Amino acid sequence: MTDPDRNDSDATGPDRSAEWAALRAAHLRDRSVRPASTARGVHHVALLSSDVERTIGFYQDLLGFPLTDLFENRDYRGSTHFFFDIGHGNALAFFDFPGLDLGPYQEVLGGHHHLAISVEPEQWARLKQRLDDAGVEYAHIDGSSLYFRGPDGERIELISDPLGEMYGSTVL
Repeated sequence: MTDPDRNDSDATGPDRSAEWAALRAAHLRDRSVRPASTARGVHHVALLSSDVERTIGFYQDLLGFPLTDLFENRDYRGSTHFFFDIGHGNALAFFDFPGLDLGPYQEVLGGHHHLAISVEPEQWARLKQRLDDAGVEYAHIDGSSLYFRGPDGERIELISDPLGEMYGSTVL
């Protein structure tokens, strides 16, 4: 099992292990007494697209997430709302907002950092090769994660760990 207090990514950062231990002691319940979630799962995660055709090519043709529907956004006339199947009843959705000039993707505090999508290890290896073949730059972390940017700069992680696990530890 990995040490939950260990932070190898930033050896110069503050040591917050005591704070994390206190948070776990105060709030983390053992699986045997943890209540069931009130949620059924992620219906969809919605991101922005500046080019619908390019987004479809990236997510469907490169990553293999089938496009499942495409229609006008109910909240903004002329805007496209479209969905990709990312498995287990979960969808990745996009909106384009023509005429709004939303600018490039930015990671901001309180905003979207990255979307981690679990794939089988064999599929992970195939997708890594596809990214290589397409010239998509990525960071390969801990042998199981590939971090890269989508067509609008959105950060995506492909992780070969099973759903509910992270680096050999159960998180659900």
